[in-house]
Amino acid sequence: MTTSVHPVDQHLPAGKVAALGLQHVLVMYAGAIAVPLIVGRALKLSPEDVAYLISADLFCCGLVTLIQALGATQWFGIKLPVMMGVTFASVAPMVAMANANPGPLGAQLIFGSIIGAGVISIAIAPVVSRMLRFFPPVVTGTIIAVIGISLMRIGINWIFGNPVGPTAPVIVDPDHAKWLADVSQVVGAPGSALPPVPKDLALAPKLPNPKYADLSGVGISALVLVSIMMIARFGKGFIANISVLLGIVIGGTVATALGLMNFSKVEKAAWFDVVLPFHFGAPQFDPILILTMSLVMVVVMIESTGMFLALGEMTDREIDQAALARGLRTDGLGTLIGGVFNTFPYTSFSQNVGLVAVTGVKSRFVCVAGGLILIALGLLPKMAALVESLPTVVLGGAGLVMFGMVAATGIRILAGVDFKTNRFNAMIVAISIGVGMVPLVAPNFKQWMPHGIHPLIESGILLASLCAVSLNLFFNGAQTDTSAAVRAAAQADAH
Repeated sequence: MTTSVHPVDQHLPAGKVAALGLQHVLVMYAGAIAVPLIVGRALKLSPEDVAYLISADLFCCGLVTLIQALGATQWFGIKLPVMMGVTFASVAPMVAMANANPGPLGAQLIFGSIIGAGVISIAIAPVVSRMLRFFPPVVTGTIIAVIGISLMRIGINWIFGNPVGPTAPVIVDPDHAKWLADVSQVVGAPGSALPPVPKDLALAPKLPNPKYADLSGVGISALVLVSIMMIARFGKGFIANISVLLGIVIGGTVATALGLMNFSKVEKAAWFDVVLPFHFGAPQFDPILILTMSLVMVVVMIESTGMFLALGEMTDREIDQAALARGLRTDGLGTLIGGVFNTFPYTSFSQNVGLVAVTGVKSRFVCVAGGLILIALGLLPKMAALVESLPTVVLGGAGLVMFGMVAATGIRILAGVDFKTNRFNAMIVAISIGVGMVPLVAPNFKQWMPHGIHPLIESGILLASLCAVSLNLFFNGAQTDTSAAVRAAAQADAH
């Protein structure tokens, strides 16, 4: 008598597994590399270090995917077709840390907070797996919508230029800057009777910066956006699934033809390199920053719980409490590994969960193949340098799609919320989104508050999360039925 093999555990032909694994990689690739690009540039790291972040990220994506899909001991791995990638929910607090502490010091603080959050996440995974009732669709939809709205600012700045720095909308008039420099030299000269120049004296920028919103860059971003829409509309199957990646390739090709993309960094990069731990030095452990990242991980783990339950329904495999705990522990372990290897918090990529439903292929070994491909890409620095060489205007058009899809995912989840018979749900969404927008619209709102709590309150995502959970408990109480959360997770197909 033969024992039937569950579709999740089915071994497919090597060629088919490789092709399907590559498809999973391509579907997640644009999202996977976005976070190291965002954080690396926020830290003002060198192009070489940003390329290293991308390599480390791809390597860890593959490693954590293998742990999640294959399983490791009885404690880690849910053993489902899951692809792991960096969560966008962690971007806002990491960018805030980077802006406050640019350079290697900021990297050490970020990675220290990630390691701390990873350890805490492993410890609390069994508890979090029982908290799904606190995150009904009205809460998760609101949080994901705020994540998307918050990230849209990054995509817009990619298109037009950053609000500060060399591509700021306005700059100091060069003639005025020269005058101030000349006056400072005269005042500092021996025998000068003029009072000393006040510390940090600076001129207000008033002159429009010609580099900001340059029409050629805007045109490339528009081309990328239109290309993605056309491919998504008229492409079929696999081609449609990689529309974002193809749009970036088209934009990069045009940028190269216009002389806006330089390949010198690719030429200098090695063909092969090993990703080593603590590349930026020993991590720094700040309790407030660890708490901030741990709160992010709680939200991430709740979202992962919904994804795992939805994936269990798609693959006809029952997900019990022990399996959920294993999956969530792997989120924590992946985050711990990420901090050690100079990368970021990890979660299941929901676009790949959606791909399982689209293709109907339930075998977890497809994602194992995808994990191996990601590890190989992470060990090829030339690939990482090529990605880092892309002008931000190329990423801008894709950013509107990627980050906008995050907001759209939240809207789709909220579409299933009962607003007709439960008037409190509208109030929960309204107030939570409003609170989440405070750091985005008024970033200096915290200037009179204790500096110790700044990292905790400067993320609109965290504020919206805490607000939504608290208001839902106040108005609706905790629900024991998780079916609504599963349905909401099944709708979410983009991070």
